[in-house]
Amino acid sequence: MKRQIITSLLVTVTATGAMAEGWSLDSCINYAIDHNITVKSRKLDVESARLSVTEAKDGFLPQASAEVSQSFNFGRGLTSENTYSNRNTQQTGWNIGMSLPLFQGLSAVRRLDYSKANLLAIAEQCEAAKENVELQVIAQYLQVLYCGEMLDVAMEQERMSNVQLERTRILVEEGKVPELELTQAEAQVAQDNLSVVNARNDRVLALLDLSQLLQLPSMDGFDVKPVDEAVTLMPNAAEVYANALQTNHSLRAGRLSVAAADKNISVAKTGYIPRLSLNAGLGSSYYKVGDMQNASFGRQMRDNLNKYIGFSLSIPVFDAFTTRNNVRRAEVQRTTAMLQLEDAESNLYKAINQAYQQAQASGKRLEAARVAEKSTKAAYEAMQVKFDFGRANATELEQTRSDYIRSRMAAVQAHYETLLRQRILAFYNRSE
Repeated sequence: MKRQIITSLLVTVTATGAMAEGWSLDSCINYAIDHNITVKSRKLDVESARLSVTEAKDGFLPQASAEVSQSFNFGRGLTSENTYSNRNTQQTGWNIGMSLPLFQGLSAVRRLDYSKANLLAIAEQCEAAKENVELQVIAQYLQVLYCGEMLDVAMEQERMSNVQLERTRILVEEGKVPELELTQAEAQVAQDNLSVVNARNDRVLALLDLSQLLQLPSMDGFDVKPVDEAVTLMPNAAEVYANALQTNHSLRAGRLSVAAADKNISVAKTGYIPRLSLNAGLGSSYYKVGDMQNASFGRQMRDNLNKYIGFSLSIPVFDAFTTRNNVRRAEVQRTTAMLQLEDAESNLYKAINQAYQQAQASGKRLEAARVAEKSTKAAYEAMQVKFDFGRANATELEQTRSDYIRSRMAAVQAHYETLLRQRILAFYNRSE
C-alpha cells in the first residue's frame, strides 16, 4: 500500500512538472498507464485472481458450525402410555459439528494449481494492456509532433507568400509586372492563411486525442516536447519477432492461459474420484412437558449430552454426465486458448513485419524527399531571382514554390513515418 501511494505521488509530481514544461513521451506513457481505465480493470482482475488463490488454499481447512434450536408444541400429542392428551411441550437443543476433508479426489490440490496458473495469466494480461496503452501513446504523441511540423511548414508557406506579396506590390508600383499578379499574390496569401488555420486545428485535435488517451481532466496548458531522434541501427524483422516471442506480454498471457486451461481440465476430472471426510460433533437437548414434573435444564443438558465421530466416503457412480460435460467444456476452453495464442502470434508477426517493411519504405522515401526538398528549394530561389528581374511571371514562381512546399511536406511525413515504425520495432525488440 505504501509503495502504491508513493508511486501515485511521484506520477502526480511528474505530471505537474510536465504540464509546466511540456510533457515528454515517457511522462505521457507513465501517466496514461496509471490512469487508463482498461489497465485499472485488469489490475482489479489480478486482485480477484489473488482472492481465488486464497480461496483455493482455504479449501484445505475444516468446516465447523454451531446450531441452537427452540421449539414449542401445543394441543394433542402422544404420551408415554401410547394415548393422546392435550399438553404443551417445548424443546431446546444445541449442536456443534465439524467436517474435515481427508481426501477430496485431488480437487483442492488441482484447484489451487489452477488458481495460481490463472493468476499468472491474468497478471500477464494486465501487462499486455499496459503495452497496448504504451503503443497507442507513442503513435498519438508522434502524431502531435507531426502536426506541429506540418504547422511549421504551413506558417513558412504563409511567410513566403507575404514576402512575395510585398515584392509583387513593389514591382507593380514600378510597372515591372501587371496588376493581375498582385491580385494572384493576395489570393495566395489568403489561401495560405487558411492552410495555417487548418494545420493549427489539426495539431489541436491531435493534442486533444492525446489528452483523452491520457485521461486528463482538461487539456488546458497541455503540450508535448520533441522526442529523442537518435539514429539507431534498425534490427531485422526476424530477430525482432524471435525476441518478441520471449518478451511480449500478450504471448506470455496466451501461453499461461493454455497452461491454466490444462489445469482446469484436471480439476474437472476430479469429479470421477471418490471423496473421504471426517465428521465429528457434540450436542445436547432439554425437553419440557407442561403438565408433568420435568428434570432441571442443567440436569437434562448433562444427561442428554451426546458426541459423535464418523467417516463418510462418497463414490461417484452416476452424476447424470455432469463430470463428463465439465471435462468436455474445459477441453473446449483449452482449444479456445490455443487458438487465441496462435492468433496473437500471427498478429504479432504481421505487425512486426509490416513495421519493418514500412520503416524500410519510408526511410527510402525520406532520402528521396530530402533530395527533392533541396533541389526544389534551389529551384524556387533561382526562380525568385528571375521574378525580381522580371524574367519570370507569378505563375512560374508559384509553381516552383508549390513544388518546394510539397517536397518539404513529403519529407516531414516520411520522417515521422520512419520514426514511428522504428519506435514500434524498438518496442517489440526490447529486453526484459
